[in-house]
Amino acid sequence: MNTTREDIRNIAIIAHVDHGKTTLVDELLKQSGVFRENQEVQERVMDSNDIERERGITILSKNTAVQYKDVKINIIDTPGHADFGGEVERVLKMVNGVVLVVDAFEGTMPQTKFVLMKALALDLPVIVCINKIDRPEARPNEVIDEVLELFMDLDASDEQLECPFVFASARNGYAKLDLNDEGKDMVPLFETILDYIPGPSGDPDANTQVLISTIDYNEYVGRIGVGKVDNGVIKVNQDAVVVNHHEPGKQTKVRISKLYEFDGLNKTDVTEASVGSIVAISGISDIHIGDTICAPESPEAIPFQKISEPTIAMNFIVNDSPLAGQEGKYVTSRHIRERLYRELNTDVSLRVEDTDSPDSLKVSGRGELHLSVLIENMRREGYEFAVSKAEVLYKEDEHGKKLEPMEIAYVDVPDEFTGAVISKLQQRKGELQNMGSIAGGYTRIEFRIPSRGLIGYRGDFMTDTKGNGIINTIFDGYDTYRGDIDYRATGSLIAFEDGESVTYGLFSAQDRGTLFIGPGEKVYSGMVIGQCARAEDIELNVCKKKHLTNTRSSSADEALTLTPPRILSLEQALDFIDTDELLEVTPKSLRIRKRILDPTLRKRTAFKLKQQNSN
Repeated sequence: MNTTREDIRNIAIIAHVDHGKTTLVDELLKQSGVFRENQEVQERVMDSNDIERERGITILSKNTAVQYKDVKINIIDTPGHADFGGEVERVLKMVNGVVLVVDAFEGTMPQTKFVLMKALALDLPVIVCINKIDRPEARPNEVIDEVLELFMDLDASDEQLECPFVFASARNGYAKLDLNDEGKDMVPLFETILDYIPGPSGDPDANTQVLISTIDYNEYVGRIGVGKVDNGVIKVNQDAVVVNHHEPGKQTKVRISKLYEFDGLNKTDVTEASVGSIVAISGISDIHIGDTICAPESPEAIPFQKISEPTIAMNFIVNDSPLAGQEGKYVTSRHIRERLYRELNTDVSLRVEDTDSPDSLKVSGRGELHLSVLIENMRREGYEFAVSKAEVLYKEDEHGKKLEPMEIAYVDVPDEFTGAVISKLQQRKGELQNMGSIAGGYTRIEFRIPSRGLIGYRGDFMTDTKGNGIINTIFDGYDTYRGDIDYRATGSLIAFEDGESVTYGLFSAQDRGTLFIGPGEKVYSGMVIGQCARAEDIELNVCKKKHLTNTRSSSADEALTLTPPRILSLEQALDFIDTDELLEVTPKSLRIRKRILDPTLRKRTAFKLKQQNSN
């Protein structure tokens, strides 16, 4: 018989990037007494990974639990970024309600719509938390209307439309139910969670059923499955069977060796857990997201939606440049292969495949950000490798027509740059869907555009809007191929010989375009050292020193002034490279190079390619 547990609430915190989810969870942890009075707590304690902390984004969903009165509230902090949308979809299966966080100034954004749609489809009750009401430009009343409109657009039921609104400033640690109240602490939010979100229900006397919704990985114990006990009780040393809704043939016998529950930021050992508890299970080496752990007498899988397919791929290649192996610790194909396959333990949206060459692996992911985070992580761990330009993954329909992934791009730009942005997106095969003005002299434009049209666009976008534009994209299925796109209108400046760059050589090179390097840097033949001002590639000798004669002194060099080089970040370099180029990634450097370093061979290949295309 199904019973509801009143001593547990399972909730997910969902929102668009940077609307304050993680800061909100911090406050709930602090005010529920998880930290000791004198304990030093870093900000955004849930973002445990360096890249998450630096970029201020959450990449992996995190579990935590707080105690309020006699109720244990299991909280899952989810990513807000579209590339990590796979994470959000899965964790919603573990919870009985969501807290939707919306910025009191920005209002509803594309990801707000995406995560809310998933929550409403699962019939989950929603508490709307309008955060950052302490911002001087906050407009909470208008944002309430925007949220209700969004609910209506998504065909919410009458009960869902009756959702409670809580106003908060996570940074200042208070929440209130009425804008005119004085905010003291987070109690109004805690109380709303207890009142509005039901406890988990299930049959405690039935056979065990636990659906694994996320995977954690730890070097010491291997894979750890995290999921909710849907029915029955799970105990340490119990025999069980692992089955999967999408793989009817799968039946693996296992033994539960370790069981944990979440308490604050820690996992605590437990001997058993019953209906509604969120548990972590270690000791099952081959556990995957979507698996159900059941009692051997009645192996029945819990239905689970398939994980979204990757839309973009790039090759990870062993670095073979003249400077290879000088800066990295792990450089061989074995190292790179092992590291990429290890990433599959925790990242379900990633695919890794072998190619014809033993030195190259094809890695597919959900978007440029998804793959750039992986590249950055590997760099920091001491890996050295090269990557190719990101390319989208095409499909064919039943009539053999080529289909490509499409995205909806929501762009907020200052009014004066609207024209430039629209014309660039139209050149990249985008179709304007909607346009309207929003507060503060900004225009919001909505485009439907092929995913490949967005590759390499962010750099241009920042230049075109003088850094004041915001662009957010969301995957919108596959559609017919839209024709060829010219990615880059300019060519590359290429180093002519191996050596070290000198001021004299760079001074004559800077008239040809924008340089990416300064003096005293190692270069090699075929390395890209800048962006040409014209549409062609130009080879230059930047190692050229001035010949000294009786009438010339070397000190004359000091009078030459160089324009500071444009130092590219990882994302900018991935955006910049063309299909015949690679990005060499080492723990210390990022170098762009031509795929074929030898100039004669490069010209021959380009000529052959041109002939093939004209035929």
